Amino acid sequence: MTTPYRLLFDAVFAKMDPEDAHHLAFRVITAIPKLGLAGLVGRLTAPAPSLAVDALGLHFTSPFGVAAGFDKDAKGVAGLGALGFGHVEVGTITARAQPGNERPRLFRLVPDYAVVNRMGFNNAGSHAAALELSRARSAASRPVIGVNIGKSRVVDVDDAIDDYLASTRLLAPLADYLAVNVSSPNTPGLRGLQELDKLAPLLEAVRDAAGATPVLVKIAPDLDDEGVRRIGTLVTDLGLAGVIATNTTLSRDGLDTDRAVVEAAGAGGLSGAPLAARSLEVLRLVRESIPAETCVISVGGVSTAADVDERLRAGATLVQGYTAFLYQGPLWARQVNRGLVALRRRRARR
Repeated sequence: MTTPYRLLFDAVFAKMDPEDAHHLAFRVITAIPKLGLAGLVGRLTAPAPSLAVDALGLHFTSPFGVAAGFDKDAKGVAGLGALGFGHVEVGTITARAQPGNERPRLFRLVPDYAVVNRMGFNNAGSHAAALELSRARSAASRPVIGVNIGKSRVVDVDDAIDDYLASTRLLAPLADYLAVNVSSPNTPGLRGLQELDKLAPLLEAVRDAAGATPVLVKIAPDLDDEGVRRIGTLVTDLGLAGVIATNTTLSRDGLDTDRAVVEAAGAGGLSGAPLAARSLEVLRLVRESIPAETCVISVGGVSTAADVDERLRAGATLVQGYTAFLYQGPLWARQVNRGLVALRRRRARR
């Protein structure tokens, strides 16, 4: 079905550079609270009370939230919450400000409902993020705020722990939960931190520095099954709060987009619908590898209420999305939340 937003997307956004289109949409979202419209918008988009989830010692108004990457500097939390998202994971934030990779660095694969990005953790750094988070936390009504931290590009992998700890000490007191990103494909050497000999001391150090703030680790879909299980065991042994599965993929298998378009996009992480099957597989592997009370946030290829429902029924505690937001527009969370209620009512009547 062609929606009004899809007509707008085809007529306007699809003709813009994807990053420029994102910045335009983000300005509209940040304007919601600035114009005093958060209450009005929130009344139209508020999740049904039946969708609420208690996890990580926190209360989520909906199991559906925004994945890291959409709000890199914690400037859109209030606006995104007003649109119906139960939580917003900001970042990835690095200890040092960095511009990211050269543009163009964001590419749409429209036939696949997908995006390739090689943003490179562009953000204003942890000190700037701390100021934004302080403002976001002071709002009378706000979603749960997760803070996703990564390695600064200029820091050698061997010095990664100190770099992560600089962000942890500054941001953990301002975060509802902390996500340790070791799985982006766009920072050289970062995915090597998923090797257990490097990952264990990093996660242990962040856990200890975070204090009472729950710590989760975000993993790649490109790990083999045994690698996923080993990380699940490590998370359990360290007593971490959970796992976020998954980040973007390096794979380009099974795409409908013309090969020349895919090749022109070049290197970077693929997100969106093509990631759905592997993301669901990794979710199930993680869920089998950790205790039932440990949180699992599923992300990757989620588009509809049925997708979110499938992840929850497969063992996810919470679900995140990002790429489909670009294609479905500002009422996406409202559509997902209402769809979840309808699905549950239909099951209850059977």
